[in-house]
Amino acid sequence: MEDNVVLITGASSGIGEAVARELVHRGAKVVLCARRTDRLEKIAAELCSAGGSAIAVACDVTKDGDPEAAVARAISEWGRLDTVLANAGFAIAGRLEALTLDDYRRQLETNLFGTIRTLQAALPELKKTKGRIGVTGSVNGFIGTPATSAYCISKFAVRGLCDSIRPELKSAGISVTLIAPGFVASEIRAKDNREVVHRHAKDPVPAWLVASAESAANEIVNALSRRKREQIVTFHGKVAVFLERHFSWLVALLGGAVDADKRPDRKREARGST
Repeated sequence: MEDNVVLITGASSGIGEAVARELVHRGAKVVLCARRTDRLEKIAAELCSAGGSAIAVACDVTKDGDPEAAVARAISEWGRLDTVLANAGFAIAGRLEALTLDDYRRQLETNLFGTIRTLQAALPELKKTKGRIGVTGSVNGFIGTPATSAYCISKFAVRGLCDSIRPELKSAGISVTLIAPGFVASEIRAKDNREVVHRHAKDPVPAWLVASAESAANEIVNALSRRKREQIVTFHGKVAVFLERHFSWLVALLGGAVDADKRPDRKREARGST
């Protein structure tokens, strides 16, 4: 993807940051988008000091107009847009009886409608370049797990979105790649339901099962470069999706033993306390 101009939402940490670094390493120009401009500017400065091309743009995908402004900045800086990675997202945890309708709305506003806002903003420019769309879903877009219904429905919806728009955009020469990570090193599991990061919180996922953001980024960039339809990221993610597709009864059996609502901070937040 040398010389491509790539816009990435959720680029201030985790997968988004790692993908930006991998893209710049391969010669791309990146537009780093997120709400935390201090983090973005630091990453952009590091990439530029190493000889890369990167700009930081404040962007909240839940706000109308922010993605359009980010796309406009890419055009003013480099004259085109070749790829967009709609990566911004977070996870709300909690059982159905503990969550409110507002919890579900907030989850969908970022993970689903934020993705749609980003793609609609980028589409006119991507048509000019016959570009690429990448959307960060999740293995939880294939497999529902207990106490993650809000997150799972957002990622199931994102997968449906990709499947629906892929044939729509084919005639325009635009590819749509669904990225479905398993457990990857990021802040997502350290955030509570209000997106507050608890940096000292213990990760509920065993360390041996968590892939590095760098290895995930390599898979993602390769998938975007090849215009793949779908990329399941991490070995365990590939296994899980394979089992769901071919042995769903086994996945259902194993799912009954999983409870993502065991984290104390998540339980408190789900009930609305602080």
